[in-house]
Amino acid sequence: MWIIGILASLLVLPSVTLAQGTKALVGGRLIDGYGGPPLDDSVVLIEGERITAVGRLGELEIPRGAEVISTEGMSVLPGLWDMHVHLSIIGHSNYEHWDKTYPPRFRDTIMPAAAKQLLLAGVTSARDLGAPLEDIIYIKRAIERGDIPGPTLYVSGPFIQHQPYPGTENQRWGVSGPEDARAKVRTLAEAGVDVIKLIDQDQMTMEEVHAVVAEAHRHNLPVVAHAHRPEEIRRGIAAGVDCFEHTGLGTMPEYPDDVYALIAGRANSLFWTPTITPLLLYEYTRDEYPERLDDPRWREGLPDHVTEDVRASLDFVPRLDYFRLIPLRHPTLARKFEQLRESGVVLLIGTDSGVPLTFHSDSTWRELDNWVRVFGVPPMDAIRAATYWPAVHLKADGDVGTVAEGKLADVIAVRGDVLTYIDRLQDVEMVIRHGVRYK
Repeated sequence: MWIIGILASLLVLPSVTLAQGTKALVGGRLIDGYGGPPLDDSVVLIEGERITAVGRLGELEIPRGAEVISTEGMSVLPGLWDMHVHLSIIGHSNYEHWDKTYPPRFRDTIMPAAAKQLLLAGVTSARDLGAPLEDIIYIKRAIERGDIPGPTLYVSGPFIQHQPYPGTENQRWGVSGPEDARAKVRTLAEAGVDVIKLIDQDQMTMEEVHAVVAEAHRHNLPVVAHAHRPEEIRRGIAAGVDCFEHTGLGTMPEYPDDVYALIAGRANSLFWTPTITPLLLYEYTRDEYPERLDDPRWREGLPDHVTEDVRASLDFVPRLDYFRLIPLRHPTLARKFEQLRESGVVLLIGTDSGVPLTFHSDSTWRELDNWVRVFGVPPMDAIRAATYWPAVHLKADGDVGTVAEGKLADVIAVRGDVLTYIDRLQDVEMVIRHGVRYK
């Protein structure tokens, strides 16, 4: 009660010039991202876009005139990262139809809506791994300027692969020989991407794979690669990729011994984004909770004709070809996830958000929930995989990923104890990105 009394008195203090623009998040339980014990009765002071001080109520002075935001009864933590999103897709089940119909609406409608949905879900930073180059760079810059709401974006632009799938040439670039591979990477680097996305590297020559990775590293860009097949992993590790995506390997029960040895051999220097949520969402949506398809949050910012098209494509979930192998893959997930944890690689939260049934509005918290509830990851470890470690991987930890003095003010708050009930993250009550409060 004494805390409530202090908050009430602070709220009626007259504004003074000294503290104009200062926000004080007061009273919540702070999980700062570093992995230590939470700080109860916390105070986080924000001025402009930066955190100026972190402490406890009664120990850290709150400037008179600050905007006091009560976080009583809440968990306060760094803004979440989602390390595998696609802003150009929003859950539609028919890629061929989507790729023919909606690219002209990516920049003005689809991508801004997807970005806003992520931000309102507590995702203040995201890595977009596959989109038309000019469109995703436009959206990245628009968010940076504050023209549209969304997470800070780290983007790859188009995939680099042996040959693009028919009809996807605007977001998949094929390579023909090592010099062409280097030239494609240079084009992406000069356009302002933050990461290079490599897929189907088992269909490329090793000279081409090495050329992609070496040229990317020459431009200080990390390379992420698909891990769908054993040879993709072998070649990616041989070339020195920095992060793998997906558990992969289809219905195989586990990683082969030689592949596991290669993975473990890169422990502490290799990052991995398992993206398990789309695999689990299929049966969950089909059998347990089809009502999630009617959640209005995934419609946020989208015109009715688009949401009606998406919803109609999901009318017969059991018939979706995209998921035909999921019942066979599902039993293998636990073992592969366990192997990745045992190998010593650093696991990151990412969701493949935007693929069929996987909406930007709810994919990230579901990934965290699945790690904890299904696979037994300690909640603190899961949270750090969505805050601290992504920032480390992208060399942004000097600014984001933790709540500390001097860092950019990317902070969220949820009611309740997320270390006991990780699914509280499905209802984020407060979102601050770069000091601006969006929710």
